[in-house]
Amino acid sequence: MGHKKLVRFEAIRNFENVLEYPEGMQGEWKKHFGNANEITLELACGKGEYAVGLGRMHAHRNLIGVDIKGNRIWRGAITALDEGLTNVAFLRTEIDKLTNYFAAEEVSEIWITFPDPQLRKAKKRLTHPKFLRLYQQFLKPNAIIHLKTDSPDLYQFTKTVINLFNLTLLEDFADAYHQPGISDELQIKTYYESLDIAKSNRVHYLKFQLDKPLPIEKDEELKQLIDGNGTD
Repeated sequence: MGHKKLVRFEAIRNFENVLEYPEGMQGEWKKHFGNANEITLELACGKGEYAVGLGRMHAHRNLIGVDIKGNRIWRGAITALDEGLTNVAFLRTEIDKLTNYFAAEEVSEIWITFPDPQLRKAKKRLTHPKFLRLYQQFLKPNAIIHLKTDSPDLYQFTKTVINLFNLTLLEDFADAYHQPGISDELQIKTYYESLDIAKSNRVHYLKFQLDKPLPIEKDEELKQLIDGNGTD
């Protein structure tokens, strides 16, 4: 591990807005923030541009960026501290362990911004029903999920999931920045977006409600639908 990463890992241990694998946080986030405002998560937050950006826009909403990479979290955390954004925090943990940190109906909304599209392993995609079922354990009923990605594969896969499970699709932009009058929230840009890893020259956006049961027996049907893409 490089010296800079070691320095940042050490630094975040003393940041009041970073919690690393904390114990006893289920149902206790209102104590951390000092209020009972709605909570929005940014999953696989990287440098936390969305957590910070949304925190600037919404003083009466609590934002939590989640990532396993402490050296990336450092950037967003220090920006939030420098700007006095007391409504922004970061949680260092694996996403599949989120139920260890949030109680039922404790979270209102999720943003998934430029995650690894996991082109070879569909079950690792953060919009796979395996993960959506996980989110349902701590989301409020009919909560909203936002996906912003430059991966056409992840975009189409997520649309397939939405259709298969009959979830309510609220917005679908195949080329978000060419839509007239997009929201200020959607205009927040991340470091990984700037890299244009997918080389698609466009940003896809989906906004949907997690408002239906997700029967596990449909997962096999989903697998069959996407087998032609070489995923599993």
